[in-house]
Amino acid sequence: MARTNFDQLLQAGCHFGHLKRKWNPAMAPYIYTERNGIHIIDLHKTVAKIDDAAEALKNIARQGKKILFVGTKKQTKEVIAEKATSINMPYVIERWPGGMLTNFPTIRKAVKKMGNIDKLMEDGTFNNLSKRELLQVTRQRAKLEKNLGSIADLSRLPSALFVVDVMKENNAVREANRLGIPVFGVVDTNSDPSNIDFVIPANDDAKDSVEVILNACCAAIAEGLEERKAEKADEKAADAQAEAEAEEARPRRAGARRARKEEAPVAEAPAEEAPAAE
Repeated sequence: MARTNFDQLLQAGCHFGHLKRKWNPAMAPYIYTERNGIHIIDLHKTVAKIDDAAEALKNIARQGKKILFVGTKKQTKEVIAEKATSINMPYVIERWPGGMLTNFPTIRKAVKKMGNIDKLMEDGTFNNLSKRELLQVTRQRAKLEKNLGSIADLSRLPSALFVVDVMKENNAVREANRLGIPVFGVVDTNSDPSNIDFVIPANDDAKDSVEVILNACCAAIAEGLEERKAEKADEKAADAQAEAEAEEARPRRAGARRARKEEAPVAEAPAEEAPAAE
């Protein structure tokens, strides 16, 4: 797995933190210095943390598990959607649906409702509705699509959360903590890293900063998915070979059984005894 490039992080502005007066003291280990009243993040630590997170994400993907990307901030949500889609992972970029993790069955019902509306539209059931009723159903479908369309394929709880701006997405982090789901987070100098399992200290406001971090993490996930695919192909090939060998051995075993049967001595019938003399 390729190591994260320090210069790329520097050019993307990952080192810019928040104003000194807005800092969270828990982020002190990740702060390099202060310049013009703004905290500067230690990018050497950011590089190491990205590499740790990328390795863990790769292992999760290799096991065929899902990682949910969360980031509703206006300036970064498009890049989150783009990167998550590229590796076929679910994401939330609109308002976080309360209870999405802790009350997951209810969210799944809403997703199924969206699918049911689609089926009814396709089979012509809605053709008999009035214009007003059809408009209401269409609006409901659009609202569901906007909020839940990106998690339509998430049939079970995700195995990890990747959060951009853990302060803004505090509800998502709390739900994941409650269920024991590991959280990977891009954490700025104004945030509390204590509830984040894999802290990536970096600027979480700039699109370029978030994009360069996502590029590294998504590349690792893609690598994990490829390894899983290769392992599956190897298993399939091994199974096919074992089956072919079994098929080939079957006629040999049948021939050996016939040969043993032919070679076996035939038992002679006992001779009849002569009648005793009177």
